[in-house]
Amino acid sequence: MVFILKNNINKDKVNQFIYDWEQQGFSTILSVGTEHTAVCLIGNTANIDIDHVVQTCDIVEYGKRITEQYKAVNRNVHSDSTIIPVGDALIGEGTFTVISGPCSVESEEQIIEVAESVKASGAKILRGGAFKPRTSPYAFQGMQADGLKLLKIAREKTGLPIISEIMNQTQIELFEDVDIVQIGARNMQNFDLLKAVGRIKKPVLLKRGLANTIEELLMSAEYIMAGGNSQVILCERGIRTFETMTRNTLDLSAVVLLKQKSHLPVVVDPSHASGIRSLVAPLAKAVLAVGADGLMVETHNNPAKALCDGAQSLDLLEFDALMKDLKKRAVLEEKAI
Repeated sequence: MVFILKNNINKDKVNQFIYDWEQQGFSTILSVGTEHTAVCLIGNTANIDIDHVVQTCDIVEYGKRITEQYKAVNRNVHSDSTIIPVGDALIGEGTFTVISGPCSVESEEQIIEVAESVKASGAKILRGGAFKPRTSPYAFQGMQADGLKLLKIAREKTGLPIISEIMNQTQIELFEDVDIVQIGARNMQNFDLLKAVGRIKKPVLLKRGLANTIEELLMSAEYIMAGGNSQVILCERGIRTFETMTRNTLDLSAVVLLKQKSHLPVVVDPSHASGIRSLVAPLAKAVLAVGADGLMVETHNNPAKALCDGAQSLDLLEFDALMKDLKKRAVLEEKAI
């Protein structure tokens, strides 16, 4: 249930309104937007008479019931689109932020070369896997803590904020100096990890699971926001279907639905969605056209010798060509890259 408050209400009255509901056992979410302020009640609201509250409380404009289980991420509660600052970049409505870098950090020379190149092409955030969840236990598992150190060196060299994937809640301390913490597809419903990153004060990029619904993705984001962290970025990265010619199937309809249902920014990873290098650039252009807030692309200085996912990684020249094309198209879309 959400109550929309009247404009220019004294802050003390708002705090008292929230306090009164919390004394009755409800949890609350205060959402302050450009057009109105909303207070969302979380709990069993079945017996609340909305009309009575509106008539007896002079700060309430109107109230409505939120039927979806997700509350904090719901656009009905927070009508303004959330924009998340990361270094000099903004992720959210009106921008198209490109995140790029290798699937895995492999050496200091590799990550610095890639970072300098993707920055020159226009990427705003550097990605790089340090801890790698792999289907096979014999596959390259990443450089782990050493990989994070190399990412930070690349950040010092280029000024690009960094994003890397966390595997479990015991690694939280290792990620204290990482700008964006990524929750991978395999961990989308690792609820203990979601609760843990809900307690940190930094952006979290949450990838949709391989076989998860849009609503399940939103509910996982709710776990993070319920923990107190409102800096959540949703990521569509393809889902498993009966199609076998691509690694996964990119669900572009999810971008539109997520933007309608939630105020959180939405980015797309066409590299993992397709698994095929030649498909990445065309899909990236579609991502811009469908209204996403950003793009995550795997880029490597030598994909043929990459230790992880070389087949879906663009080389540095291919990424540069993609960025030039995206910038031209972004002018038509009136988005900043």
